[in-house]
Amino acid sequence: MSIPASDTLEPPRVGATLQALRQAQGLSLDELSRRAGVSKSMLSQIERNQANPTVAVVWRLANALRVELSELLGGEKPATPTIETVASHATPSLSSPDGLCLLRILGPIDLAGQFEWYELTVQPGGALESAAHEPGSREHLSVLSGSLEVTAGGSSQILKSGETARYAVDGPHSIRNRGKSAASALLVVLHP
Repeated sequence: MSIPASDTLEPPRVGATLQALRQAQGLSLDELSRRAGVSKSMLSQIERNQANPTVAVVWRLANALRVELSELLGGEKPATPTIETVASHATPSLSSPDGLCLLRILGPIDLAGQFEWYELTVQPGGALESAAHEPGSREHLSVLSGSLEVTAGGSSQILKSGETARYAVDGPHSIRNRGKSAASALLVVLHP
């Protein structure tokens, strides 16, 4: 007797449900890992559907998230909250190699490569130097405090607090703080 090939023989994919539940509760991978006693790398693999968890792991995750086991296994998507809040400590950030520029990633990761926005802080003497993005990409830099110098397409412009520059970034470009105090800005990157 042969068993017919069927999609129902595949184990349930809990990755998207796990990620949605974790994010809805404002938990980082680190925090869920600590609560559930499951390694961060295993959680990451589960969320990307690169690993199927054992029943024991699903049970630990359900308890840590305070949901029914069936909610994780059933693949039911939890209701999207009306207002999704990201805690300050859960906002990822990047630093320039010299440590003088900090980019807090404000946009959702699923929009990366399309539409990105950041809170940028540049210490005196700091420079955020970037290679060319794909043709047609543009940046919008709005200075909130201090002043910043933007260089793109062979031109430079100094922006003061309250000013915005919009410029093509399909060539090398940079943002520098030539002032004596820290500067902050919002940076939006639009990809074609």
